Amino acid sequence: MKTKNKQMLTLEAFKEKHYGKRGAPKREILEAGYKNFKTGVLLQEARLRKGLTQEELATRVGTTKSYISKIENDVKEVRLSTLQRIVEEGFGGKLIISIQL
Repeated sequence: MKTKNKQMLTLEAFKEKHYGKRGAPKREILEAGYKNFKTGVLLQEARLRKGLTQEELATRVGTTKSYISKIENDVKEVRLSTLQRIVEEGFGGKLIISIQL
């Protein structure tokens, strides 16, 4: 069944319509929240790929299961130093950060 919905917006158009263009205060809050959420989801996916529970990861990193849960669920922002410990000590990986201009 083919339907045409002229009301459908791209994600970018939706964000502009409801939150303003990039740089607008409301839009910047939205984008910052997305970045935090994305970090939590990335950590959760990596933890699951490694076959670790939140408690096992917390023990490896020297923190609590509750803290890991809060990071994964976007309740708490993760500090860069903690993120590095999670990746290196918890997952045995290497944290690589890039800045794109």
